Amino acid sequence: MVVNFSLNKEYFIRINKALTYIDEHLDSQLNLPLLAEVASYSPYHFHRVFKEITKETINQYIQRKRIEKAASILLRKQEISISELSLMYGFNSNSAFTRLFKNFYGISPSEFRKLSPSKFSKISKVKSKNGQVSVSFEEYICNLENQMNWIIMNSEISVKELDKMNLAYTPIIGVSNIGLGFQKLIAWAQPKGFMDLPETQMLVIYHNSFKITTPDKIRMSIAIKLKEPINSTGEIMPKIIEKGKCVVGRFELLQSEFEQAWTGLFIWLNEKGYHTANKDSFTILYNDYRQHPEKKSIVDLCIPIS
Repeated sequence: MVVNFSLNKEYFIRINKALTYIDEHLDSQLNLPLLAEVASYSPYHFHRVFKEITKETINQYIQRKRIEKAASILLRKQEISISELSLMYGFNSNSAFTRLFKNFYGISPSEFRKLSPSKFSKISKVKSKNGQVSVSFEEYICNLENQMNWIIMNSEISVKELDKMNLAYTPIIGVSNIGLGFQKLIAWAQPKGFMDLPETQMLVIYHNSFKITTPDKIRMSIAIKLKEPINSTGEIMPKIIEKGKCVVGRFELLQSEFEQAWTGLFIWLNEKGYHTANKDSFTILYNDYRQHPEKKSIVDLCIPIS
């Protein structure tokens, strides 16, 4: 999805507030008047701007986010029943939840739960001959042992207590907008001298999982780490990542290897018995891959754990 960046900058700030609110209140009552109030718009204006930026109606977005949240819980928490999930996220009945889930992923929640998250890298939607949306589960490596060997050979993995980070960030939707997000943030940081500091670090924060959200709908924050917090300056906003424990994988990756690295890191985490925390994963970048002799990115992939 290509976002129309000619829209008023204020639109993105306000809509981002609504998107954050939705993500944090998926198990609560969500409706147009409430979200319009969060974004400081009239309901009519909010609905129009929301659809222009996200390419979804408000109801479509909320329903998709609730289904995706349920999918992530199905993969991680075997102790929560499908009926509990249905009630938790406001579906009228277990059958209604199952029907919507199957429409979205092509399989039932119970079938989805049986799939091993360590064997599949992502979920991608495809259309069958009859026009129905189904799901293709693409395996990265034919077995777990090979994947673990790849991780051991290509990374340094550790469990670290990361310090609190003060960030300035700009929100984006869709992987096609990552480059635009970096351009916008660098254009803001360069005149302030932040890009010249040796300790400068750029980050990508993932508010969705590529396992359950298609790349064109992934919501991310492109960020820069700063010594001191900033006040909001329009499209560039302050964010804090609190101090916490993470599984950290140090990699040198071609652009085509990022997905494999993330998949392998989650496999390593599961194999070692760690449990993910209810926090966003993120990438810390240490170089501009375009200046690397092999066009590789030197990165830390960070998964918060409880």
